[in-house]
Order: sequence, then structure tokens, then C-alpha cells
Amino acid sequence: MYSNSNSYLGANNSLRPGSQQQYGTRSNLSCVSLGPAASFAPGSSGSLTPGSYSSGHTSPSTTPGVESLPSNGDGVLLAPRKTANVSSTALVPTTACLPADVTVLRPRSRTSRKCLYDLWLALPEEVRIHVFAYLEPKELVRASRVSKQFHKLCFDGQLWTSVDASEFYSQIPAESLANIISSTGPFIKNLNLRGCLQIEHYKRAEVLVAACKNLVSASLEGCRNFQRATLHDLIRSNNGLSVLNLTSMTAVTNSTCKIISQHCPRLETFNVSWCKHMDAKGIKMVVLGCPKLRDVRASEIKGFDSIEVAKAIYETNNLQRLVLSGCSDLSDDALKIMMHGARPKIDILTDRPIVPPRKLRHLDLSRCSQLTDRGVKALGHLVPELEGLQLNGCRELTDTALEPIIASTPRLTHLELEELSELTDTLFSKHLAKAPCATKLKHLSVSSCEVISNDGLLPVIQNCVSLQSVDMDNTRIGDLVLTEAAAMVRSRAARTSVRGRRPHVGLKLMIYDCNLITWTGIREILSRNAEVCHISGDQSTYPTEVIGLKCYFGWQQTVEQHMLRVLRCDFASASKLERKWADYMQAVEEAGVVGAGIRRRRRRAREAQLLHAEEEEGDGVGFGRRRARSLAASCAVM
Repeated sequence: MYSNSNSYLGANNSLRPGSQQQYGTRSNLSCVSLGPAASFAPGSSGSLTPGSYSSGHTSPSTTPGVESLPSNGDGVLLAPRKTANVSSTALVPTTACLPADVTVLRPRSRTSRKCLYDLWLALPEEVRIHVFAYLEPKELVRASRVSKQFHKLCFDGQLWTSVDASEFYSQIPAESLANIISSTGPFIKNLNLRGCLQIEHYKRAEVLVAACKNLVSASLEGCRNFQRATLHDLIRSNNGLSVLNLTSMTAVTNSTCKIISQHCPRLETFNVSWCKHMDAKGIKMVVLGCPKLRDVRASEIKGFDSIEVAKAIYETNNLQRLVLSGCSDLSDDALKIMMHGARPKIDILTDRPIVPPRKLRHLDLSRCSQLTDRGVKALGHLVPELEGLQLNGCRELTDTALEPIIASTPRLTHLELEELSELTDTLFSKHLAKAPCATKLKHLSVSSCEVISNDGLLPVIQNCVSLQSVDMDNTRIGDLVLTEAAAMVRSRAARTSVRGRRPHVGLKLMIYDCNLITWTGIREILSRNAEVCHISGDQSTYPTEVIGLKCYFGWQQTVEQHMLRVLRCDFASASKLERKWADYMQAVEEAGVVGAGIRRRRRRAREAQLLHAEEEEGDGVGFGRRRARSLAASCAVM
């Protein structure tokens, strides 16, 4: 078993006391190829000397399993190595075995390694579908190309109950869109094909009609080339429709409205705005045939001067939203009949018709040019649930028409009165500011009301503390309105002591083309937006609500830069910009004054221009500052 002393020494380095190690290096036991066993008997011809290898054969008289003790050459015997269970094959030339204390690491079998795809397959199908539910339609189409199993899951009906093709139709081929609808059509309940021109082909449209049988909401807005017969088949095959949007479709006629009234008893929202091939008679059919109808939008539809149509709207009394903007045929008589019928009983004491109140919550009569005070006044005391009223462009209206409406609508939140040049300050100061809806009013638009001034809007700003947007461009308001708006927002909004809490825009003011507004009023808004109040010691409070401005084009860039700094809580930089802009505007005004000291004032104006350009254009970046300064200096020199 001891083929050489080197291997022996490598396996056991423990020598007797006084002995010295003969070899300085160890051999790799796993790579030593042994020859026939050599005899270590003293005096034999096959004996090995230390440091040498023997090529002799084993003596036949040698007993297997008995080994001679090796010596170190000086007659000192080395410690014997015990062997156990030595088989007869141990003498056969082979590779040396590793010691028992050495552990061999075998590579793991590939079959024992668990594949990650098996974990995906082990999930319940409901969980896998829920994972795919987080993907957008475009992402589902891409994922369906991974494998057949992914394709099956991506087109599962649970993922396609709502299809909004208006977001991705331009990014996929028309045939792919048609295939998606055909494969998922039986599961689609909410379908939006707004602007999908490629679906208007007759073959693809027929696929749509054949596949979609369970629609609840359908929007075909802008599909102008949609065939009339195909549209009718789609309506007939979906009796559960509750929302139908057919805006700007040339295929819509009065016959289409008749089919809707016969096959869509659950219809609640109906939009046929800008459908040129129909009139108000179609609206009458739908109103009478759909008892659940709540929302009718028929902008620029002709024929609303018909008394029969007005009677149908009055008798049903189910509408909560009625949009008739641009219906130039709407007359005062038709509007009065919509509100209180043809021949109502009149209360002797109040001179009001005794009829059930209307359920209208939103009414849009914008650009109905034939309406006057006689027709609009009929809304007074008959629409107590009204929340939104739009009368833009009805130029004949005066304060007399709006006074009873404002006094009897405690839930009014949106009021739009653009281009009503006959309105005066009295309507706003004595009626709107004291109306029951004053504390709930959120949006007010008086743009192009050229007579309105500070006297009318100051009380409104003071009392309407919930305002979120006010459009008052092209009016006669001044800086006092802006100052009052800043004070109102400051009083209603709580301040915070957290330095990094970003404020939000709580009030939007549109004030361009107002000749009486100066830069001092704009500065008042900017100053309040970036105001930091010091309470005691190092504790400070910061605004949580600010005012957004839409002003003159020459000032708008400064206003926007100031707002960006305020929204990112950089109040120090915003205040610095506001001060430099004020110095610049003041220097410009002084430079325009003729008289003594004109050179000094012009020099001051140029310096202020440099500082303002440096602060506004650079926005805290060194390169931008140098560039702005050089440009401003060059302009000043030239």
C-alpha cells in the first residue's frame, strides 16, 4: 500500500520525536498513479530507498494486507499506518484515494434544480389573471407573444371588460385592433373608440358588431365614416346600454334615435352633440322612450324651438343634466315650457307657477342667442338643486334675469357669465355676495363683462370663501381685487411649520387684458405666496395654499418662475426674484419720467434689468447667470 514515502508523508505528517521530515513538498494524492505493489522487506531486490521509486514487481510470497515498516534510512522505523478492510483489488494499479477527512463536493444535478417557470405554473389561474390585470392594453398585447399560455391569459375576458382604444389605437395596426375586439368582444362592457378612424372600415365594423353583445357603455365619438346600417345593428344587439356617446357622427339621424328609444330602455346618458343630420325630434323620441334618461347633451342641434319637444322634457322631469349650448333655435317660449309647462297655475301672492320643481343639476345654455330675460327668468325658484349654470354668450341678459335664479339655488357651485356686457356691479355686490350659495361657490367666470369693476367683485371675493377659480379678464377690476383675494386665501388656509411641505394652488385668477391692474397688484400676490412668518425664536410657518395667476404676457414668465420656486418650497429664492422684479419695474417707470436726473434713472433701469435677467433666466445656475448677464449687457450697449 505504501507506493512511495512521499505519499505516505503527505497523508501523515506526525513523525517520531527526533526524526526529521525528508521531503519539503506534498504530492497530490488524487493524481498519483501507482504501479504494482512493491515489497519493503529488508534486503529484497525490489526495496525502495527514500526519495526513489521502484519498478520491481511484488513477491508472490508477500501476504496481502501485511506491510513492512519503512525506515528513514538511519535504521529508525517510522510509525506504521493502520489499514482496514483492504480488498484484493487494492493491489491493482489505480488512482490513489483521498483521505477520509476530505469531503468531495459533487455538482447538483440539473433535474434537481427547481425551475422558476414551474413556480408561475403552480399559481392558481385567478392569481395569474390578477397579475396581468395591472398591465395596460398595449402591454397585454406585447405579453401575449411570449407563449401560447401567455396568449391565453392575456386575452382572458376578465382583463377586457373595459377597452379604451383612444389611448393606444394609433400605435397598433388596424387589423390588430379588430382582432382584439373580435376575440374579447363577448366580455367587453365599456368600449371607447373615440377617434379610432381605422375601425370605420366596413369589415372591421362588422366584426365589432358581431363580437360586442354585452355593452353597457359605448363611445363612438369622432367616427364620422361609420356606416349607418352598422351603427343601427350595434344598437339593436346591445339592449343593456346605459351610456351612449355619438358625438360628431354623420351616421346619426332621427331614425337612429327611434331605434335607441325602442331597444335601449336602460339608457341614462345620451350625447349627440354636433350631429348635423338630426334635430330635436330625435331627442324627443329618446326622452319619451328611455324612462331612466338623466343626461342629455345636444349641442348645436336644431329644432329646439318646437313646443312638442319642450313639453316632452317637462312631462318626464327626469333630466339632471341638459346641455343645449349653441342651439340658436331655442326660444324663450320653449325654455319656459321646459320649466313650468304650457299652461301652469299661477300663485296669486308670489306670481310664480305652481308646478313640481325641476330635477336639473347642470344646465348649459351657452350661445343660445335668442334667449332674453323673459325666458331665462323662468328658471327662478324652479331649479333648487342646480349646481352648474352656463349662460356664456347670451348677450341680451341683464340683472333682472339672474336675480331670482341666484336667490333660489343654494347648491350653486359653478356660474359662467362670459360676454354678458349688460350685467352691472349690483348683481354681484347685492345679490351674489349675499346669496345662499355664496359660501359654496367654487367657479365664477365674468370674462369680457366690461362693466364689472372692483365695486362688484370685492364683496364676492370677501364672502365667497370657497372660490377655486375666477375668470375676470377684460374687465375693469384693479389691484384691490388681487389684494383682497390674497387676504381671503390667507385667512382660509392653515399654515404649516414643516419646512418641506409643498403648497398647492388653491385659487386660480385669470386677469389678463385688465387695464387697471398694475405690477403692484401682481407683486402683492407674489409676496403673499412666498410669505414666511416667524412666530418665536427659530420657529417659522409656511403657506399651504397659494394663488395662480394668468396675467399679461410680459409679466407671465416672471410669475411662472416665481410659482415654480414656491411649489418646490424655495421661498427665499422666490422672495429674491419678487424683490428684483419690483426694483426692475420701478426703475423702468422712473426711466420714463422726463425731467432732471433722467440719466441717473436710465442707468438704474439698466442695472435693474441686469439683475432681473440674471435671477430669472439663471434660476440659480451659474452658467445661466453669466449668459443672462452678457445678453442683457449687450442689449443695453446696443
